[in-house]
Amino acid sequence: MTAKRFNQFSEELKRIFGCRVQRISVDAGFCCPNRDGSLDTKGCIFCGGSGSGAYSIRRDLSVAAQIEDGKEVMRRKYRASNFIAYFQAYSNTYARVDRLRSLYTEALAVPGIVGLIVATRPDCLSKDVLEYLQELSRQTYLWLELGMQTMHDRSLVLINRRHDHLCTIDAVRRAKSRGVRVCAHIILGLPGETRQEMLSMAGELNRLGVDGVKVHLLHVMKGTTLAEMYERGEVRVLERDEYAGLVCDFLELLDPCILIHRLTGDGGQNNLVAPLWSLKKFEVLNLIDAELERRGTRQGIRFSPERSAPET
Repeated sequence: MTAKRFNQFSEELKRIFGCRVQRISVDAGFCCPNRDGSLDTKGCIFCGGSGSGAYSIRRDLSVAAQIEDGKEVMRRKYRASNFIAYFQAYSNTYARVDRLRSLYTEALAVPGIVGLIVATRPDCLSKDVLEYLQELSRQTYLWLELGMQTMHDRSLVLINRRHDHLCTIDAVRRAKSRGVRVCAHIILGLPGETRQEMLSMAGELNRLGVDGVKVHLLHVMKGTTLAEMYERGEVRVLERDEYAGLVCDFLELLDPCILIHRLTGDGGQNNLVAPLWSLKKFEVLNLIDAELERRGTRQGIRFSPERSAPET
């Protein structure tokens, strides 16, 4: 455990590489089966037109050029010299292996790139793709990010995810059986989910044995189905203090070995409808730190290995 009261991914990177390592987001032009008609054309209700979370990427540039552009920003901002290429926009395993190999090889050839993070959906992991990721994980520092979002099937239907939780369970197990590090994305504040249902996802992540987690609050972005629902009064977003307390409760239940890749985020000032408080990201993170300090608590303080044994 670091000076923080949770297991920070950034500290893990310092331990492995001996220095600060920054992620550089990449848009490699992938699509999604929930948008290209394979499953649907509307996408998930929270996803904007550029892929969830990818708001400032220069899509007119090649992968290598996007990384070089990002490196300059990270050097000025953080004085960083080592970087991880983060294939973030849409589903970054939704292609033939030969295309994936070409794009990932291009990224790894850029000076200063020490690893890859590949974000995708649980239903976009064919056997061939997983075999390639296994091969790649032996060559470089690799993380596979899976959009779990929630463990509750009724919520997956509501957000138009077009896969069930069993699909996520299968994807995590197949990836981990090949030695691939898995980081699961979850969303707190989905419509209709109770506080206990949201917190139950900590136990599920423990049982699945994921290596990392990204915790997101529900964002309402312009031009999404979720924005239409919000305008009709069908969706309530969490208040800032409510979210911070919920995150602390979640961390207390989470296996202390799981790396925390993210505890909050923002949707970008030009695209965000609500909650506007999320734009002040560091204030939210400071509030979470302060609440953990006030409680005298930490990640995993309520974790029980017996209750979290993986199912067979």
